[in-house]
Amino acid sequence: MTKGVKISLAAVTAIIAASAMTSIYLLRKPNSNKVVISRDNEILYTFDLSNTKDQTIKIEYPENGYNIVEIKDGAICISDADCPDQTCVKTGVLKSSGIPVVCLPHHLVIKYADDE
Repeated sequence: MTKGVKISLAAVTAIIAASAMTSIYLLRKPNSNKVVISRDNEILYTFDLSNTKDQTIKIEYPENGYNIVEIKDGAICISDADCPDQTCVKTGVLKSSGIPVVCLPHHLVIKYADDE
């Protein structure tokens, strides 16, 4: 094996290892069931999913937009929105502490609360 092949092989191995570690970090399970719904860094709602009854919340905005947040069976998601791309709805249920549910047009973020 030439020196160039060895360096390339080492670089590819390092990239694969870094990717695996990043995936594990982002997909880790949350430490608690407490979630926060915020808009522009202002907390709108806080829930403990283990103690919250099934419910639907409509969050309306001054510019006539809306998001419908659904809590069901200890899980939370955006079930409907009037944003054009519907990425927040397609994201589905909040699963990990590293990847929040986000509606960019409405600046809405649903994430697990940081440990305190």
